Amino acid sequence: MWYAGEQYTCPCCGGTFRKLMTGGVNNRQNAACPKCNSFERHRLLWLYLQNKTNFFLKELKVLHVCPEFFFWKTFKSLPLIEYIGAGLNAPFATLEMDITNIYQPDNSYDVILCNHVLEHVPEDHKAMSELFRVLKPGGWAILQVPLDYERETTFEDFSITSPTDRENFFGKDDHVRVYGLDYKDRLEKAGFTVQVVDYVKELGEKLVIKHCLPHREDIYYCMK
Repeated sequence: MWYAGEQYTCPCCGGTFRKLMTGGVNNRQNAACPKCNSFERHRLLWLYLQNKTNFFLKELKVLHVCPEFFFWKTFKSLPLIEYIGAGLNAPFATLEMDITNIYQPDNSYDVILCNHVLEHVPEDHKAMSELFRVLKPGGWAILQVPLDYERETTFEDFSITSPTDRENFFGKDDHVRVYGLDYKDRLEKAGFTVQVVDYVKELGEKLVIKHCLPHREDIYYCMK
């Protein structure tokens, strides 16, 4: 009953709360949903899928890289979706997969979701190219990363290997880079046509507060 109330609503699970749980980097206030444990970026992605795509309306074969529990639980039960969760040592993956070397045929998936994964992958250019390869022509992918909007170019230095140094330079001890505004260019080099969508701005401040969304996270909607 500690969180019971109606001030905030989670679009992922429909729960209403007087406050959300503290969580994430720097112990952010109102970060994690007490019911489904979604974070700000997850709630934003859910709203975008629901309001701006055909994800819940059409028969689709979906590859979800390193799926989060509440997405996995919901998406695998959708009657129109053929849902494949995949990753290396990912707890909710049904398919063990190295996204830099995907053992799947070309043009296999209608939709690919990859949410805050690429910052962990040293050879992200290979991962992007492989994701493009297995996406069907006319398909789309949402490929999100933590991004420094004050940085023009991505910073990476593979001589930085210790967990302490990685946390100091990249923000977390298992990250290998900090993406800058050239992230779009990196995706385009892999073959994608990329739309950068400021969906937070489109939703407006009232809904950002109501759903406890990030105040800045562009959606990278990538097409083939």
